[in-house]
Amino acid sequence: MSDRPLAYTPQELLSSGVYAEPLIAGGVRCHGGFDSDGRYRSPRTLHRAPAILAWKEQLARSSGDPDRALIDIPRSFVPPQYPNVAQAKLLLRNGVRDPMVRALTIISIVEGFGAMIRDVAVPDLEADVVEPVAGTALAHLSGGLFEAHARDESGYREEGGHKQMWEAARDAALESPKIPGDVLMRLMGRRGARGKAEPMFPELGPRWERMIAMMSQVLVIEVFAESTFAWGIEVLSDPEVSADPETAGRMVGYIQADENPHVEYLRTALSELRARTIRRVDGGSVSGAEVVDRMLHRILRQLTASRREEQRDDVREGLLEAMKGAPNPKALLEEFDSLDSAWTPPAKTGFEPAAA
Repeated sequence: MSDRPLAYTPQELLSSGVYAEPLIAGGVRCHGGFDSDGRYRSPRTLHRAPAILAWKEQLARSSGDPDRALIDIPRSFVPPQYPNVAQAKLLLRNGVRDPMVRALTIISIVEGFGAMIRDVAVPDLEADVVEPVAGTALAHLSGGLFEAHARDESGYREEGGHKQMWEAARDAALESPKIPGDVLMRLMGRRGARGKAEPMFPELGPRWERMIAMMSQVLVIEVFAESTFAWGIEVLSDPEVSADPETAGRMVGYIQADENPHVEYLRTALSELRARTIRRVDGGSVSGAEVVDRMLHRILRQLTASRREEQRDDVREGLLEAMKGAPNPKALLEEFDSLDSAWTPPAKTGFEPAAA
């Protein structure tokens, strides 16, 4: 039995402790900081990190199959970044910077959108979940976990977050490039074109649907982001194409470290919900496993179908225009396309409904 506590106050889950040195990114005081030995320490993990570990251990103990107690998103579902590492470096070596400026700016904007998770209304868990929820990650979603996640992504008050850190990495590597004025408008237009999904669980009510959908989508996106971090570090750390490879690469590495608690608390809370029963609005009940698995199945299917094509659309729309300054645009485009990464998503998500 672990002696780690299972209950925490919001103040504890939002606490970072004391740093020997702050993190300054692009002249902005950002979250996180460095210990006396120079090691980076992520923000708001003084109690949040051991809390997540304690909740995971409790889930494993209570499960009949500890090895399968936690949800796992197969990495085989993660589409390759576009442009990939070789393509990105090819463009930068040839002075074609606009596609990379756009890609890195979009990443920073999307990070800022992560603050929306603080607005997710948590249902009355004590009333709507049949089994006890005290001492779980579920019970702490509105008691610090969502708020910590939001602050990590977009910053808090005068303190920068991942949005500002990605901007700093971009500006260090590409020497503070001019940002195309249409990036935000194109991104918002793409998001608006998706439309509103039909409810999957009207029997649970809109609050439950929104919370489970948001948590599931953010979890999948955070897992997908692992490939983005690896891509960013490899490209921006290359002195052949990066003006400040050490600063830019390390900054992406700090963001990567910060994201780990997001993945772990989300998969823990959703796994706790899978092991429980949710009351329907009509007085009946439904297995949490059925609800969570159906939601993850839909989101994995949607994102594997759209994410790669959306990245390609963002790049291809202005690629020929961006290449006009290169010595031989046609040859450059042919070489760029020859470096493309082949990828086919797995046939099954692992979360298929029982009848599928």
